[in-house]
Amino acid sequence: MLKKLLVANRGEIAVRIIRAAQDLGIATVAVFSTADAESLHVQLADEAVNIGPPAAKKSYLSVEAILKAAQQTGCDSVHPGYGFLAENAGFSDAVTAAGLVFVGPSGDAIRLMGDKVSARTAAASAGVPVVPGSAGRVEGIEAGRDVLTETGFPVMIKAAAGGGGRGIRIANTLAEFELAFPQAQAEALAAFGDGGLYMEKVIGKARHIEVQVLADGSDAIHCYERECSLQRRRQKVWEEAPSRALSHALREELCASAVALAKAVNYSGAGTVEYLYDDEADRFYFIEMNTRIQVEHPVTEAITGVDLVAEMLRIAGGEPLRPRQSDISVKGHAIEVRLNAEDPAKDFAPFPGQVADLRIPGGPGVRFDSMLYPGYQVPPFYDSLLAKLIVHAETREAAILRLTRALNELTIGGLKTTKPLFLALAADASVQAGDVHTRWLEGWLTENAAALAD
Repeated sequence: MLKKLLVANRGEIAVRIIRAAQDLGIATVAVFSTADAESLHVQLADEAVNIGPPAAKKSYLSVEAILKAAQQTGCDSVHPGYGFLAENAGFSDAVTAAGLVFVGPSGDAIRLMGDKVSARTAAASAGVPVVPGSAGRVEGIEAGRDVLTETGFPVMIKAAAGGGGRGIRIANTLAEFELAFPQAQAEALAAFGDGGLYMEKVIGKARHIEVQVLADGSDAIHCYERECSLQRRRQKVWEEAPSRALSHALREELCASAVALAKAVNYSGAGTVEYLYDDEADRFYFIEMNTRIQVEHPVTEAITGVDLVAEMLRIAGGEPLRPRQSDISVKGHAIEVRLNAEDPAKDFAPFPGQVADLRIPGGPGVRFDSMLYPGYQVPPFYDSLLAKLIVHAETREAAILRLTRALNELTIGGLKTTKPLFLALAADASVQAGDVHTRWLEGWLTENAAALAD
């Protein structure tokens, strides 16, 4: 078992990892920028080290500063959380080269699955269906025109090294394609330092469904699926497990394909295999694999009872995979909503500030993951995620009612948050029926702007 863990992150995920480690008797070290000196993760860790100024590239993205902090405090391991360096193969390599344990997959696995083109190839080799599109990277507009003969329109142009919805364009005509291709290339280069692109056919009214896997480098299991179809600008806002759209047979096929892929790439740790599900054709297609713990992991924990972060730590400490597939079953339904410091009535403009007062909802089946406390000053330098509200109940209908009750209990004074969005969505007939897809929310927001005022 690991003895001392450095958490190379901030915010609610740093708090989550610190708590999981301490539950296992592992000492913890937090790192923080000067903007985060008063943050909750700093207060909860056994030790904390200042690694630089507010700018992420000089603190949370500084491999040198993080490794120095780990070595100075006698850590034997590093957990990257999500975001920042979590899917950086070079960081995984550097941690290992420094004689420390990286809590996650190897640099080689991150490299393979982090590049969307090589990930598609690996998925296809493992027998996982992929969205029709380019066989590899598309080297220029001329090559892209050739791919169009297979995909047709609409077509999606995507960054090979992408993530977070950046470096993506949709074209409905040849003229739009010729305009969008260089735009996607420039954005990908700026965001990821890699302008490589590939192309995929757009699946109309697709659902976004993902499978949680756990693996130890030789064996792998799944913890069933989550649905993340409610998205704004390709960013998830509401996640739930399991998906109401899948039949039992299709669920088994989907989850088995995710396990096959994890085994094929010798994956280690927690990972998520993401798919598009075509309701009309009743088919699923692989789109990518996230080689880290995800924001929405608590809904899977709620329905399976598996502590995914604790299992990551056990695997990294050298233990073989503990849960067997036969141990994993689904109980009830869980929903998570992301509470961001944003004003939904003003096109989700960021709203950093001080938490004037805080009332956290409670009761059966309610979980609140956050870094908030009264008086906390939310800094303007990072992602606007404040907290995640997770509810669990026997049925999806009961979970939506519980979510509404918990949202009404919640008070985060002094800030504008996305709470009004989720109250409105929970009351919407289409959401209650589960009749949504990845582009549904964009249209709903246009029609329901007035409902978002706090």
